[in-house]
Amino acid sequence: MRLFSLQILILLIALVSCKGKADQQKESSKVVQLTDTIDQSIFNSIRKIAQERSFSSLESADRILEVGKMFLQTPYVGGTLEADGDEKLLVNLRELDCTTYLENVVVLSSISKQNKFSENDFLKKLKELRYRKGEIKDYTSRLHYFSDWIYENEQKGFVKNITSEVGGIEYNKEINFMSNHVDSYSALKADSSLIVSIQDTENAINGRDLFYIPEDDIQGVEDKIHNGDLIAITTKIKGLDISHVGIAIHINDRLHLMHASSLAKKVVISDIPLADILKESKLQSGIMVARVVE
Repeated sequence: MRLFSLQILILLIALVSCKGKADQQKESSKVVQLTDTIDQSIFNSIRKIAQERSFSSLESADRILEVGKMFLQTPYVGGTLEADGDEKLLVNLRELDCTTYLENVVVLSSISKQNKFSENDFLKKLKELRYRKGEIKDYTSRLHYFSDWIYENEQKGFVKNITSEVGGIEYNKEINFMSNHVDSYSALKADSSLIVSIQDTENAINGRDLFYIPEDDIQGVEDKIHNGDLIAITTKIKGLDISHVGIAIHINDRLHLMHASSLAKKVVISDIPLADILKESKLQSGIMVARVVE
């Protein structure tokens, strides 16, 4: 089947590839392309399948699940967006962390509603999603805190934060992890002037009304969370809002998570329901939920 073939292609590519080249996008209206041939092959395979299976006729949630499943078994690699030098748009479809998996799936499912889509469409949408106001200025223009990612992309009309609608309560927590752990971020260590901007972002987050669904309440609201919704897992780690993200998928009437797992070292669908996963964790406290807007 086509899905299986694409997964095999991705696995083979991951085994034989060396580090891919980073793709740097300048603020320009010119046509841009993926610079890494492996990423191009994966992108072309996804585009071909999307056209053959008429993804453009599917509802948004179904497109998200279809695209998300294409990346199953793709290796998990953390920190793929970190690089020396000026901030640039990095693309890596062969190695994913939880955030890049979610971003790539959201973008590819969005542009696949077009009957034909290009690398230019993909890269333009990815930049719009990943950066504040869709503009690359420096390291701090990237949306590092995921609650901020949700907020900014809600302002752009890409997603809707539905946490409070599906039973969320106030999430009272001071966010300051990055500014208090500068040594964990090479870009901040290299340029301390960026810390002020990070603190401004943290202050903005702390000034918002945030909501979350506590871990003990998740099972009771599973039916209100749809397939394809974006799940952000809140954490008990001091100063941090979100520790992990993934995509909602229901199996046997229970809510599971499709995600790039650091534990499994690959993209998987959780074996057990999300609510049960969080109850077993000492560091995770609940979830925020965002829905992609067409």
